[in-house]
Amino acid sequence: MVMDEIEIESESGDEPLTPAGRLFLQPEMNQIIHCVIGMKNPPDIESIKSEIKNSSMLKHPRFTSLMVRDHRGVEHWRPIKIDIDHHLRIIKQPLSDVDDESAINDYLADLSTTDTCSGLGLGLSMDKPLWEIHILIAHKCVIFRIHHSLGDGISLMSMLLASCRKVNDPEALPSIPVTTGTRIPRNFWNFLVTVWFCLIFAIELILRCLWIRDRKSPMTGGAGVELWPRKMATATFSLEHMKTVKRAVHNATVNDVLFAVISSGISRYLDFRAPNELRNGAQLTGIAMVNLRKQPGLQEISNLMTSNSGARWGNKFGMILLPIYYHRSDSSDSLEYLKRTKAMIDRKKQSLEAHFSYKVGDFVMSTLGPKFASLLNYRILCNTTFTISNVIGPQEEIMIGGNPITFLRANNSALPHALILNMVSYAGRADMQVQVAKDIIPDPEFLAKCFEDALLEMKEQVTAKL
Repeated sequence: MVMDEIEIESESGDEPLTPAGRLFLQPEMNQIIHCVIGMKNPPDIESIKSEIKNSSMLKHPRFTSLMVRDHRGVEHWRPIKIDIDHHLRIIKQPLSDVDDESAINDYLADLSTTDTCSGLGLGLSMDKPLWEIHILIAHKCVIFRIHHSLGDGISLMSMLLASCRKVNDPEALPSIPVTTGTRIPRNFWNFLVTVWFCLIFAIELILRCLWIRDRKSPMTGGAGVELWPRKMATATFSLEHMKTVKRAVHNATVNDVLFAVISSGISRYLDFRAPNELRNGAQLTGIAMVNLRKQPGLQEISNLMTSNSGARWGNKFGMILLPIYYHRSDSSDSLEYLKRTKAMIDRKKQSLEAHFSYKVGDFVMSTLGPKFASLLNYRILCNTTFTISNVIGPQEEIMIGGNPITFLRANNSALPHALILNMVSYAGRADMQVQVAKDIIPDPEFLAKCFEDALLEMKEQVTAKL
């Protein structure tokens, strides 16, 4: 079970969990988000405590409430008095003799491994609000651990940035990137195309829940893999290189480039690990999480915390099934990955697949309950190969408590996938956390390099044509 607390009577100040919050507390879908902040100088404990006390985080009721169950077994948020010291884990000594990045990734891999006793991941207790802050002083790093039932990546990143300031203007909040949504022409033909693609996606979703799954490959996970030990590495990309590549294909986006890099990088890796195991063109399916707020991108925290805001705090995202195809490195032009990926994602956008999946999930939650919804989501995960998410961070350098931030990264606790990819962009670069089940993918550092080399090859090919 997820929770072992004593059943108690509900009180007037209690607030019921949202359907998405209840979903993320089910054993099959239990998730913790890790937001990793690298700093220029060793973090100061008292400064961090002061920032927390004055932050918007403690003004939000979900961060100052205990998750309890009433006598009927229904979950509620119950306001309590916060003791910040109970939420801090301070580690002063170096974790190991390796470099800072490897030490932080090893620590995150341990945190990402699900605790088989509590189901909540290592160190996150149900006797306090569902968040913690780990401070690795020797490695100049702070890790925010926040349960997914409190909010999604957009909500949590927006909250974090509300406590930051620009390095070149210490009084100014970070500028928040705003992306424009996809504009679909409104005519009868496009309406028919959208309806048709929605129908195809609905059928595919049902088949994925029932029995259709990816062919077995060296990256295949499955039921129970979320409990396996994890390893982690970081792939680092230049945003300028990604923008150079996207200009090579008309109307391509940075997301198109990212998915093309993943497709090419996985093909490179499989060429090395199992050159004859998969046929050329074999499909591997990923699940991509898509923010569905009216204004895409990060949000002003004041808007998110306003109940009547269109931005809305919490979990508001859909998913798309993202097929990529294995191609031998010696048989494919690197830019062909981008062309194929863009064509596929354009169809996904026109189908409104992410919105459709969100509505289907909401309907299942409302009618059949979170237990059944979590089982369906778990089946989809078991029948696909990897997960990918991408959060756009601030474009300029920022600091927190006067300490400049050197990198922003994110990852989540383990899923039945053997490969989980989480990318965050910040100040001209993007870091993608490559989390793997180490008994299936033993060399995530090599896989991360495959992704980096894939982007560099695309960039060099584009540059050579100019």
